[in-house]
Amino acid sequence: MRSSRWVPIAGWFVATATSIVLSWVALLPVLNAARADVGALPDIDQVPAAKIDVQQPPISTTAPARPAPPSTSPTPDRTPKVTRKPSKKPTTEPATTAPAATTPAPTVENGWTVTTGSDGVKTYVRSYTCAGGQAVIKMTSRGVVSLVTATPADGYAVEKTQSEPDDMAVYFNETGHSFIIRAIWWNDAPFVEVNEIGS
Repeated sequence: MRSSRWVPIAGWFVATATSIVLSWVALLPVLNAARADVGALPDIDQVPAAKIDVQQPPISTTAPARPAPPSTSPTPDRTPKVTRKPSKKPTTEPATTAPAATTPAPTVENGWTVTTGSDGVKTYVRSYTCAGGQAVIKMTSRGVVSLVTATPADGYAVEKTQSEPDDMAVYFNETGHSFIIRAIWWNDAPFVEVNEIGS
């Protein structure tokens, strides 16, 4: 008879311990982002803007097919002038141009817009929207996560924290309520989760 009195207490203890462990696992990204060794969350005005690589088209090094028409007005010229004897054959050959380097067209993988650079590095870009605002996130196949833009909704403030190059969190905060967009490079692919904390 005595041992049956402890069964409800033991059940309560197991249920409480389980809920504590599950809460801890759910809050782990937030706790890791706000570690004392990382420091406080930076002010959004101090967060550097994301670097966007703009590739210029290659410059053609082939000579023009036709020579420039001679100028009628005298201009100082430092290059020696060469006169050629007219011949019966055409002096110009058909212009051959090197094939233009084309970048592959963007593709979509699991909702991410993917482009591949000339160096073979894939760039993934995607927009995430929640009630707290909108964030555009960029990741590369080299495991670098960056924030392109973050726009908070009315009444929210935005903050960004990044503990590692492949792990970033964007916070949309209002008093007692937050939305967290956590972006990581995991298993050679982008991974993002959106969480809401508070009410």
